[in-house]
Amino acid sequence: MGSAPSGLKREVHEELSCSICLELFTRPKVLPCQHTFCQDCLCNLAGRGGTFQCPNCRQQVRLPFQGVAGLPDHLMAANMCEKLQKQEKHLEETREQPQSGNRCSFHPSEEVKLYCKQCNVPVCSECCEEGHDGHPTTGLRKAAQERRSTVQPLINEGRNIMENYLSFLKGLVEKEKALVEKKQQTGNSIIQTYNQMVQKLTERKDHLLSESQQSHREDLDRMQTERDRVLADVNELSAACDRAEQKLQQGWVELLSQQTALTEVVGKYRGKAAPTPVQTQPAVFQPTDSPVPVLGHVRVQFLPSSPIPATIQVAPTPIPAAPAPITAASAPIPAAPTPITAVALAPIPAGHRLIPEAPAFSNGAAGGTGHYHGNQTHQPQKVTFGGGGSGTGQFWYPVGVTVSDEGEIFVADKWNQRIQVFTLQGTFVRQFPTVVSGGQKMDLYDVAMDREGNLWVVGCDGSLVSSTTKSDEFAVQYNKQGRVLKKTDLQKSEWIRGVAGDTRRNHILITQTMGEWHYQRHRGKVMVYRSDGTLMKTVGRQQGMKEPWYITVDRKGNILVSDNMNHCVYVYKEDGQFLFQFGGEGSGEGQLYKPHGICTDRAGNIIVADTGNRRVEMFDKNRKFLKHITTDMEKPEAVAMFIREVGGYSFLYADIFMTREEFEEMFDLTLYEKVRKKYHAEGAFPHLYDKVKPEVDVFAIGRQCAEDFDK
Repeated sequence: MGSAPSGLKREVHEELSCSICLELFTRPKVLPCQHTFCQDCLCNLAGRGGTFQCPNCRQQVRLPFQGVAGLPDHLMAANMCEKLQKQEKHLEETREQPQSGNRCSFHPSEEVKLYCKQCNVPVCSECCEEGHDGHPTTGLRKAAQERRSTVQPLINEGRNIMENYLSFLKGLVEKEKALVEKKQQTGNSIIQTYNQMVQKLTERKDHLLSESQQSHREDLDRMQTERDRVLADVNELSAACDRAEQKLQQGWVELLSQQTALTEVVGKYRGKAAPTPVQTQPAVFQPTDSPVPVLGHVRVQFLPSSPIPATIQVAPTPIPAAPAPITAASAPIPAAPTPITAVALAPIPAGHRLIPEAPAFSNGAAGGTGHYHGNQTHQPQKVTFGGGGSGTGQFWYPVGVTVSDEGEIFVADKWNQRIQVFTLQGTFVRQFPTVVSGGQKMDLYDVAMDREGNLWVVGCDGSLVSSTTKSDEFAVQYNKQGRVLKKTDLQKSEWIRGVAGDTRRNHILITQTMGEWHYQRHRGKVMVYRSDGTLMKTVGRQQGMKEPWYITVDRKGNILVSDNMNHCVYVYKEDGQFLFQFGGEGSGEGQLYKPHGICTDRAGNIIVADTGNRRVEMFDKNRKFLKHITTDMEKPEAVAMFIREVGGYSFLYADIFMTREEFEEMFDLTLYEKVRKKYHAEGAFPHLYDKVKPEVDVFAIGRQCAEDFDK
């Protein structure tokens, strides 16, 4: 297997290389024949002309008005090239960096000697005293030996899957060649049939024109004969009249001699009938009633193809200490904040109104052309994992979720003060505590990923708080293994915050609400930071946002914010200009009640966790309601999306379950510390679940608390 990686890398390079410059694509453009080339290569090829031939298939290409720049972008190829270049750059930097031995990334002065079996990470002695206090540990050598037997099969399996995909890509190249040849043959057959039919039509045309000409000639001959006859009579009459008139002027003798001749001529024509009209028979063309001749029919012929390897359905070899996902079928749902639900959906074609059921996962490429019709029902595939508690893979209020390009799910586990990492199949991978500095931890509000693949987490001081003291609040950047990269202090507010990454500009956006909750005197806005933590600007102060909570940035850079108290979503342009808002309090189609999590897909459709209505909604990019994605959740909190290069989308929902008593305690700030102490002391959550609609109760309780404060 030693040469496998380099061989695979070479084959991937070949698939993503321009056939003109033989380098990785740079700003790849797609021709009408579906072949892809670099924009600069096409500019050099086209020159100043408006047409040129495709270098691969020789098909004539007519450029749009904008030239080569107006050709469609190949976004998938561009993204894959960018990822490949980043990987190569990272590998190069890793080779150049001096090796630090077994030093701890959190405590560089300490050497890593142990392995935390609960968090699945190497730790040093200081780590054991801080974030891993009380966790079971083992030696590094023993942990490595235990993991080696499971990691190597996973590597082999991954290589095999890659081989399958590369074989599939090779098959696509061969099929493309066969399709080009078949298309050429089909075109030649169409042209040949057309030419034959044109020849027959030409012969028929010439025959009909000949018949028309013959008929026309006969009519002209008939008219000429009659014309000659009448002209002879006219000449005779004219001559007789002219002679009589001339003799009339010469004398009486000449007049008397000419009278007899004139009388005879006039008498001859007096009793003769006048000329009758000439009967002609002009030719008239009568086209047949038959439609335009049909050359033939082009029928789709299905060619055999290699199936796409369904890696999503491959169960990975379990890693020791990784718990099996808890689902509704395998274990009862605890009463505390519990599961994360991953739903795999097919891509949604632009311009189609979706039916009440979500389409099932398909093997079509993202952005495919599938249609959803009529009364078809497709049930999305679901994977539920989690469980209430503080153990590995369990949650205590999962408030945020994001997905990396590699398909790892990062869950912000609020009161367990940690980030947990899972695969798309729900298998636990690792976790790390949300340490700020000096062992201080924070309670989490939300998590997002920036352009470099690092995590940004917003939260507050995790020490026990009182009802009169505001906690410190932070935005902390971690790498994917949990190492603190930078920290930004935020203004104290005691309001929940959301965070999002603008990957186009590498900016970080954080929501902020200021004001007293019980007096309803609060306003919200969005803070835009550079990646170094410098505040750039604020957005949304003029629109009257009351409680902006979750936030996302779409592929065009537009900013979307859910307002928990105004029951709507605000949409701004990348420069902060207000575009529109949608929603409004209610439970009907297009209405929202306490919206929380929000994200967008590749087509610009907007997915909103309609928390108060216990559902997840989808709107198009122009705010038109499309469908209910799911309506069977308790308290959908956060949503995120993972776009597969092959296979569609995965929407991820953080769902929360709480008892009535817990809601009452949470909304009474004086009991906040009591709740924290109770759960930390007992180490578990209550197992009784009050079968009520907790969202309705919590908002009623919240209003009652406000009235009590006013009194």
